[in-house]
Order: sequence, then structure tokens, then C-alpha cells
Amino acid sequence: MKTVSERLKQRLTKDRQMTTISIRIPEDVIGDLKEIAPALGFSGYQPLIRAYIGQGLRKDQAEMEHSQLLTLTESLRRHGIDDTVISAAIAEAKLKIA
Repeated sequence: MKTVSERLKQRLTKDRQMTTISIRIPEDVIGDLKEIAPALGFSGYQPLIRAYIGQGLRKDQAEMEHSQLLTLTESLRRHGIDDTVISAAIAEAKLKIA
């Protein structure tokens, strides 16, 4: 699994490989996307859709990572690891990730 910084670095690469998909979206939603895209600085509705998907994906990934951290922390506590040790390890890991 890639670290947060590795994923972020990959997302910032301009020439990322793209793939074509087909998705059914109501016509009125496409119309709304086409209308709002230029106002938000997008060249078209497809880049706006990609931005919306990216925002939702990053939010969900952050929530999952937080959830996994809580699960690990609880497990370590059950195994008798002191909170100060857990806190120090979490702080150290955040320094490495950032």
C-alpha cells in the first residue's frame, strides 16, 4: 500500500495514465455540470466530474485511514501497549508520512 505522500505525488503528475469508462448520468445533471464547470474554472464538465470524484475519494480514503488507525490503536491497547508509546509511534509515523 502506498503512503499518503506517494499517492499525493502521483496525483499531482500531469501525465497520469487515463482510461475511458462509460457511465450513465441523467441529462439534466450533465446540463448542470456543463453550466457550472466554467464558473468553477473548469474547461468542461468531464474535468469537473473528475474533480468531484477525486474530492469524494480523498475524503473516503482519509476516513478509512483514520478508522484503521483507531482500530490499530485499540488493538495495541488491548495487548497492553501504553498510551504514551502508542502516541509516540503515531507522532513518529505522521512525521514520516508528511
